[in-house]
Amino acid sequence: MRPRRFRPAGALRGEIRVPGDKSISHRSIMLGALAVGETRVTGLLEGEDVLSTAAAMRAMGARVEREEIGEWVVNGVGVGALLQPQAPLDMGNSGTSTRLLMGLVASHAIDATFVGDASLSKRPMGRVIEPLSRMGAAFDSAEGAKGSQTLPLTVRGASPAVPIEYRLPVASAQVKSAVLLAALNTPGITTVIEPVPTRDHSERMLRGFGAELDVEEVDGTRVIRLRGEAELRPQVIEVPGDPSSAAFFIVGALIIPGSELLIRNVGLNPTRAGLIGLLRDMGGRIDEENPRVVGGEPVADLRVHHSPLKGIEVDPTLAPSMIDEFPVFFVAAALAEGRTVTSGLDELRVKESDRLSTMAAALTLAGASVTENEDGLLIDGTGGDPLAGTEGPITTHLDHRIAMAMAIAGMASVKGVEVDDTRPIATSFPVFEELLEEVTR
Repeated sequence: MRPRRFRPAGALRGEIRVPGDKSISHRSIMLGALAVGETRVTGLLEGEDVLSTAAAMRAMGARVEREEIGEWVVNGVGVGALLQPQAPLDMGNSGTSTRLLMGLVASHAIDATFVGDASLSKRPMGRVIEPLSRMGAAFDSAEGAKGSQTLPLTVRGASPAVPIEYRLPVASAQVKSAVLLAALNTPGITTVIEPVPTRDHSERMLRGFGAELDVEEVDGTRVIRLRGEAELRPQVIEVPGDPSSAAFFIVGALIIPGSELLIRNVGLNPTRAGLIGLLRDMGGRIDEENPRVVGGEPVADLRVHHSPLKGIEVDPTLAPSMIDEFPVFFVAAALAEGRTVTSGLDELRVKESDRLSTMAAALTLAGASVTENEDGLLIDGTGGDPLAGTEGPITTHLDHRIAMAMAIAGMASVKGVEVDDTRPIATSFPVFEELLEEVTR
């Protein structure tokens, strides 16, 4: 373990760039590996999660290499031509890699075994197994808590797989993407019905690579249809900065007095930008500069000023557009004036950790007033006064977003917050601590 106490170090000032978007990075490697020819990617997030995806695609026949200038080159094998991996695919801590790759394997005539670290091995996979089984894939999995299906897990792909119409029972971009990736090598048209819209990076990128995909919206419900046996064309991709990584610095600049921070090249896909709108509703000043479109994704530079925040009741329908940002949002709520109420956040209980109970415990230890409910937290803020901080370490449960959220809480405290283990931060944001020091010099 690598503990660290994050202490108040003054205002956040200057300008930074956060690493590339994790969701787009994963998908660029996967789809590049399914296109025939050379895909080139700049701005790829070189965190452990994305490197797990790269290693898995190499194991199934693609050439995935980093050039000295930082550009990545993917030479793909084509849809339907994935090779049998010779060893289990180690997904580390990456739930995205696991669930999306289960979809890819499900419609190819190969078997693949997925393994992961202690945290990932507790996460439920049944929600992905269910639709992929309908398409004809077979699964052997370990049994987790409450009868859940977990890693280690083996997928035996179906060839040919069967096209299905699948209505998502819960809002999940990972389940949607797994089905769409399986559909690429499935004859006919596969349909995914999404009652609550989730991040749409898969749809945007599938179209960019040449898949025949259309989206119809009917009374707020999205109906996505993809024609299988696709021939994907290699692409040149520029990955925008990850809004989920930028979120830690946005909140830090809002709650730490005297801060003014410019965060360049942040992806502002509307299915991912819920946090920014919510912080603005609380009184946060977040200005967009130089708005533009990069590779089909809206991007801007964000100038963030310290702002007094007010508590708010969060609309549960916002959850899919900021699901990964809730840990650091809870920190913002803890420093706001008045009460913040969240609900409909059951999904947070099955992330890298149970993020509701873990954040409730950590913030309480740091001096915040938090009540944990079944599907959300109720937080009474300090009105801008710093948190007391912790005597001993808070427990992260190997969750990178808990570690980073509580690091920001420590910067807005009297005596700092000790995080029990900073190693998991490398899964999504390897330069987080370095950037934090840079903006507080």
